[in-house]
This record gives sequence, structure tokens and C-alpha cells, in this order.
Amino acid sequence: MSSATLPLANDPATAIRAETARIEPELIEIRRDIHAHPEIGFEEVRTAGVVSRELERLGIAHRTGIAGTGVVGLIEGGRPGPVLAIRADMDALPIQEQTGLPFASRHPGMMHACGHDIHTTTLLGVAAVLKQLAPQLAGTVKLVFQPAEEGLGGMARMIREGVMDGPKIDMALTLHNHPDIPVGRFGFARGPSLAASDKFEIVVHGKSGHAAFPQYAVDPIVAAAQLVGMLQTVVSREVKPVHPAVVTVAAIHAGTAHNIIPDSCLLRGTVRTLHGEAQDVAEAAMRRLCDGIGATMRVRCEMTYERGVPALVNDDAVLERVVQAVQSQCGDVIGEVEAIMGGEDFALMANLVPSFQLKVGSGQPGRSDDLHNSDYQPDEACIAMGVQALSRAAVDILS
Repeated sequence: MSSATLPLANDPATAIRAETARIEPELIEIRRDIHAHPEIGFEEVRTAGVVSRELERLGIAHRTGIAGTGVVGLIEGGRPGPVLAIRADMDALPIQEQTGLPFASRHPGMMHACGHDIHTTTLLGVAAVLKQLAPQLAGTVKLVFQPAEEGLGGMARMIREGVMDGPKIDMALTLHNHPDIPVGRFGFARGPSLAASDKFEIVVHGKSGHAAFPQYAVDPIVAAAQLVGMLQTVVSREVKPVHPAVVTVAAIHAGTAHNIIPDSCLLRGTVRTLHGEAQDVAEAAMRRLCDGIGATMRVRCEMTYERGVPALVNDDAVLERVVQAVQSQCGDVIGEVEAIMGGEDFALMANLVPSFQLKVGSGQPGRSDDLHNSDYQPDEACIAMGVQALSRAAVDILS
């Protein structure tokens, strides 16, 4: 992708639209290349190489090796002003692809099933547009290509390694593709947009014995079964009804034979909340229920509760500026949507500076797709839409 200054004048929409249309075929080629070569968290060596190559071609100064495989580029405007970070994640998932596409994953057991290939490519397109508009910007754009978003702590590591500084970030944007939103449209959620994502492990300790003589054993499986049902009361009877929450037991492991009561039973799961109060209430209630089942069923419950990423809360002022920018660039194609209970480690950056996540429609006509699915096929037209929206948001914020 070549670089040359665009005339912004009084019509940024036309300039951004024209440049996006010019580079769209190249962006689709880049996306398909990244898609065919997925890499899981902290192993995005090739992907980071593609990003670095494109930034070099655009003449954008950048650093590599941040948080292992992260890349950070800088576009300095023609006048002083705030620093706006725009972040995209790069990692794939450990899923065997089943799409049958000609550019399907060449790496067995790995797939871009969450669309991070779309995100990375979109940010490269934004970089190309903003580099050409740089003389007309008042401030700096920091391009953050993040590794290991899928529960592996990529953003936390980038923050530890100084991504928020040099220069110091004042506000931040990110995007996520959404197959539940038709391509060509955008969504936003006010306030909490994505949930805090915690995980827990409970080991129910009993006493093993012969299955035919349960009176001599202490059955951890029966106690664990009771506990699974009781954990459902955390949402229905502990958390405020106006505070959405989810408690899911996703794995149960116990026993090795049909006639032996085991010593222990392991439960693993996740807790999702949108409000800090609900997060505190859920953890406390779960610990109390574990203590209670221990007392009533003669078992000992050992609970480990790990708090993960916090809820992603959109800043109202940044949200309004981006929504207005999208409307100015693309028309009446953006609307308010509900928060969802998925997690996102961009929330760690949003905890530090005013931030906003834009939901970019990626649903193909005639398809009903889900993220993290082995047959996920986002509509590639969402790349150009995301480039236009985020480029215009950056232009308007740094005007």
C-alpha cells in the first residue's frame, strides 16, 4: 500500500471513502493471507511480520517485540494534540477450520474463528488512510497490534511493557466484528459493553469406597451435583436483577470406574458480570455455598476463584464522538445494541483512559454465523466499513 497525502479540505468523507476503495483489494489479500496462516497467542510471529512489513511500506515508524509479538506504530499529526490509540488483536484460536474456503487455515488445529484477521487488516487500512491525512491531524495516532487476546493476557503484558506511554495515550478505540450485525451496519453499547470474565475451580473432597457400600464412603459426586444446582441461585437470588450475571459450570471430572466412589470431584467454570458490585456478590455467595455444602454433606470444598479482565465500559464522550463520526462518514447505519457477556482484555486499557469499542457488522447475507465457530465466515466487506469508520473517528477526534 503506497502513501501520499490526501486532500481533506472540507469533505473528509469523500477523501476517506476514495482511499479506502483504492486499497480495499489489497486489504482483502492481506486478510486472506493472515487467515491462511493463523497463529495462537504469543506465537503471532508471522502475523507480526506482515504488520511490520506493511507499516514499513507505508513509512510508519513502529516498534516490534512488545509483549513478545506485539507491534506499535506511530502516526504524528501536523499539529500538536492528544494521543489516540487504536487497537487490534492478532491471535487465532485452537480450532480446526471447517469452512472449505480456498484460503482456509493451513495450520491444523488453528483458525481465525473470532475474526482477529479482520481486525488486524482493518487497522492496517486505517493506518494507510491516516498516514496520508497525517499533516491535517492535531495529535498522534498510536497503532496497537496486540497479541494473545484470547484469555492469555496479551493486553496486560503490553501495559506492563509500557504501551500506554512513549507517548502517553490519552484515549483509545478498538473494534470487534459481529456476525449478528449485518455487514454495512455498526453497533454500540452505552456504559458496560462486555463483561468481566472470571474463572473458578472447585474441588469437592470426599472419601472413596465401593459403590455397593456408599455408607462407608463420602460421595463427592453427589455433593458436586447438589452444588451445581445451588450455584444457579447466585444469579437468581443473590445478584440484583438489574445487574446481568452468568455463572456457568463448564466442566466436571470425577471417577475412573463404574463401581468405585472417587475421592474427589472437580468443577470448573466461569462467572460473567457487568458491574463490580455483582462481581463481588457472586464470588462471596459461591464461597458461602461451598462452605455450606461441605457442612451438610460431609465433604470439603476447595475453591479457587481467579478474577480475569474487568468489564469493558465505554466512555460516553468518546462514544458520542465516534457515533457522530460514523454517521457523518457512512450515514444512518449505526444503532444502539445490548451489552453482551463475552469478555475482552481491551477493558484493561479502557480502565486507564477514556475508551470505546465499535461493533462492526460482519454478517453475510443468507448466513447465520457465530464467533468461535469452526465454520465462521465473516463478510470481507466489513473491512472497508471498519476502515472508513475508524479513520473518520480519528480525523474528527484529532481535528
